[in-house]
Amino acid sequence: MLLFRELNRGKCKTYLVACPRTKRALLIDPLRENISRYIALLAYHQLTLDAVVDTHTHADHPTAGFQLCDLVDARLIMHRRAPAPSVSQHVEDGDDIAVGDARIRVLHTPGHTPDSISLHVEDRVFTGDVLLIQGTGRADFAGGDAGQQYDAITDKLFALPDETLVFPAHDYRGNISSTIGQEKRTNPRIAGRTRQQYIDLMASINFPMPENIQEVLQPNQSAIEDDRTKFPDLAELNRVRQLSAQEVRAMCGEADAPLLIDVREPNEYRGELGHIAGSVLIPLRELAARAGELEPHRGRRIVAVCRSGVRSTTAAAILYGLGFERVYNLRDGMVDWNDRKLPVER
Repeated sequence: MLLFRELNRGKCKTYLVACPRTKRALLIDPLRENISRYIALLAYHQLTLDAVVDTHTHADHPTAGFQLCDLVDARLIMHRRAPAPSVSQHVEDGDDIAVGDARIRVLHTPGHTPDSISLHVEDRVFTGDVLLIQGTGRADFAGGDAGQQYDAITDKLFALPDETLVFPAHDYRGNISSTIGQEKRTNPRIAGRTRQQYIDLMASINFPMPENIQEVLQPNQSAIEDDRTKFPDLAELNRVRQLSAQEVRAMCGEADAPLLIDVREPNEYRGELGHIAGSVLIPLRELAARAGELEPHRGRRIVAVCRSGVRSTTAAAILYGLGFERVYNLRDGMVDWNDRKLPVER
């Protein structure tokens, strides 16, 4: 039997899962404001923090993942479509996360965000913001998709045994847990609805935006939080023109090929996903300061590139704000470029 506890006692949930024999622990969706609490609790129970999992890129609170993993040399684990550069282990659907003797199964459950995952271990599933207790997470953020969310819930989560306990990343009504069977029967958002009915319902709901969303979301996406980086607002991000991998590949073969600016960190540029031949590395955290290097290319088409298309959208918006008018973004980034087996250099 695993050691288990919810640690925040609030609307945002953080879960501790630990192997009783090895005393190795996993934290799921920790909040930065509670880092001291987590470290104290781990020390009190003589647990070693082995890994932190963010079930998705959070928009309503700063993640503790970056700082915790740096402090105690733990793994930061997220889905391979997560945009952040500091992730030490990327996972996909069906992967197992080992924590001591425990094996935690990853379910890719997109819809709230492209990188949303749920974690199934023993008699429980941690559903992030995809499935809530008597509700579902919003699907109107960039990259959200209500149809994908419906499929993830009905095809993956609802395929688990009815007695499986459900622990979401948020709850606003004082609930602690539910079961898959209960949510299948009575969840008012999804029970008894067809896929199209669910899509229509989600489109009809006017969700309020989280407070300070850009001050929270973009640092969580980029692992950058300093006064020198001014992040674009939502309107500026929404103006960025998006190109598919095939479109960028075709443009690179034209006589007036675009300048490709890769805004990942150096280790990513040379890492598993490689980089596009001829691309210039300018990490996002350095972009504004090094924009002068791009002056000779002001009239040229520029395509920003990153891991999953998120940081590069920020970069494109920054460049557009600096007067570079022919700026585009590689949608879904190097993950999609690799999935389509397009050529890379390492």
